[in-house]
Formats: sequence, C-alpha cells, structure tokens
Amino acid sequence: MLKYGVVGTGRITGEFIKGASLVPGMKLEAVYSRSASRGESFAALTGAPFWFTDLDEMARSGIDAVYIASPNICHYPQSELFLKNGKHVICEKPATVTPDGLARLRELAARKNLVYTEAIMYMFSPVRNTLKSALERLGKISGARFDFSQLSSKYEALKRGEKPNIFNREVAAGCFMDLGCYCVCPALDLFGEPAAVSASSGFLPDGTDVYGAAVFDYADKQVALTYSKIAQDRCGSQILGDEGTLTIESLSKLTNIRLFTKNGTVETLAGETEKHVIMGYEAKAFYDFVTRPEFTKNAYRDVSALSMKTAAAMEKIRLLAGIKPEKNE
Repeated sequence: MLKYGVVGTGRITGEFIKGASLVPGMKLEAVYSRSASRGESFAALTGAPFWFTDLDEMARSGIDAVYIASPNICHYPQSELFLKNGKHVICEKPATVTPDGLARLRELAARKNLVYTEAIMYMFSPVRNTLKSALERLGKISGARFDFSQLSSKYEALKRGEKPNIFNREVAAGCFMDLGCYCVCPALDLFGEPAAVSASSGFLPDGTDVYGAAVFDYADKQVALTYSKIAQDRCGSQILGDEGTLTIESLSKLTNIRLFTKNGTVETLAGETEKHVIMGYEAKAFYDFVTRPEFTKNAYRDVSALSMKTAAAMEKIRLLAGIKPEKNE
C-alpha cells in the first residue's frame, strides 16, 4: 500500500485524489493546508485520516509519497523537503521554475533512490501513443498550431483590482508558467527540439504576462504555440500534413481528436474523458514507478527527459518574451 499525502486543497488536488482512488494500492493518508479549518474540512471531505498545518511535521510523518499542488514558487522547496525526508514526490506542473532546479531535484531523488516526477497530463495519457502513431498517416507535415487559451475563472477578480495568485508573477505564476507547458511539451515530444525559437507576450502593468505566442522553426516545418488566460479558445489545435489533418480539441487532456484525410474521410481517434480519469493515469504511472521500478525504468526515464526538455525550452521562451517570474528554483 502506497500511503500518500497532498499539499494543497484546491480543485486540482481534489481531481488528483479522485483519480488516485482508481488506482488499487494508493491510499490518501494526509492533507496539508496553511489553514487549520481548511485542512480539517478538506481531510473530512476526502477521507484523509490526518491533516497538517506544519509541512515539516507532515514530511516526517508515516506517508510514503506526496502530491504537491501549491503555488509554483513553493514547488522547489517543498519537493526538496519531502525528498530529503525520504518521500516520493509527484509535483504539479511546472515542477520547478528553472531547469537547473529540476535537475537538482532529480539528482537528489536519484541519490536517495526515490521517484520524483512532474504531473503533466499529456505525458501519462494512453492517447499520447495513439497521437504519435497517427502522425505517420498525415504524410509530409509542414506545420502545426498548438493552442491553450483558457479564460481564467479569476479574471473577473483581476478586473476588480484584486490580485489572484494565478495572475501574480511574485509567486512565479502568469499565463505562460500556468499554460505554456501544455503547448511546449507536446511540440517537443512529437517533433523534437527546434532549430530556432521566437516568442513574445502581453503583460499587465506589474509585469505579469497574460497572453503570448512562440514559434518553433524546424528544417521542414513550423509549429506555432499560442496561450492566453484572458480569452477562451474554441478551435483547438491542429497538425497539418499533405495527406491529412489532425485536430485536437484539448491539448492538455488529449481528448476529442479527429483525423481528416485529404479525400474527405473523418476518423475519431479519441473522445472525451473526465479530467479525474486522466489524472488517474498520472497517479497510476507514479504508483508503478515507485512499486515496480525495474519494469517501469524506461517509462520513468522517458517522462523525466521530456520534463527536462520542456523546462529548458520554457526558460528559453521566457527570456525571449521578457517574462520574468520570481525565481525560486
């Protein structure tokens, strides 16, 4: 039995817990919140037997692993704390602000024979392999457009003059840090590292980015990445070939994917899947990495390498676009 705790009591944590409940062998043991009342109520809601307001105390407790879904700027120190205390860690994206920080945490985990992995839904979805196989049916691919533009539920609060965390560069947030990996990760996974990158962003007066775009140039194709937290995409993403076109409604979840051939046929490759089920794939992979290391070492190496490539590319895009989040590794 893998007893795990969670850091964070937001909606995403609830989805992970629901997904992990689909994995035999995973048991929610503890909840951390800075607020005692919130921690106690969230533990009661989710069935966790213990709750903590002291992170060091939770790290020294009897849990085997932890899922971290705190503000971005907290990811590195919290991951380091749990790893140093012998706990396996799965951390929400972006796992760290910098690729150097990610490399150090991976090295720490390796030294202590622990699993440390990033929670990006794309990397663990079984549809990822379906998507890769479908590329062969598109003929010569000359371009792609990957978009993750999602009107934030916190936007109205921002317009009222409030400062939600998700629009706060001081906690290493902002549009690109929140949504960029959903475009960058698939582009690198499907097409490799580009020959050249360009990028630009739009900013609030305080320097927090709210929308942006990047272009990956390859020898034979161009991939455009777009993202926004102040507007809602309705068209999804596309991969364009001379034999067909792939459309992807949700790039992060890899849902509602269709292949259009040049002769007019349409094939559905993936339908809709509830978010907690997709997060259950993350939880299952994490559980297998911990409990079956000899059988999953190649998969663990694969997702770890993709995380590192994504982190490095994201840092490059931030520099090109002038995005300057607070750096806390």
